[in-house]
Amino acid sequence: MKKIITAFIIGLAFISQVYARNLGGGFEGPGLKVSSVAEALKLADETPVVLEGSIVKSLGHEKYLFKDSSGSVVIEIDNDDWNGITVKPENIIEIKGEVDKEIFKDTKIDVDSISLKK
Repeated sequence: MKKIITAFIIGLAFISQVYARNLGGGFEGPGLKVSSVAEALKLADETPVVLEGSIVKSLGHEKYLFKDSSGSVVIEIDNDDWNGITVKPENIIEIKGEVDKEIFKDTKIDVDSISLKK
């Protein structure tokens, strides 16, 4: 009986840790600078960025053309990063992610989160 109770307590502790990690949340405050597309294209690989603009069109397979007043860039948004929102070309959005530079390929932004601004 003691083994069953011990196993139950260990299992409950494990489940509570997993549940606590999946609640979301995190730091919100200074750190990420809102950049323009033109600035983002000059940054180093894996540099965090925050951009405001609009998605002009889908390029297929989780890739989209994103545009702001300074230019445009390909962004990649994984299906699970949409958080249930629907975006149209006329919507202003904020994307948070990082610069993705690869040899012999155009720079893109790998989006971690997206939210509607207007």
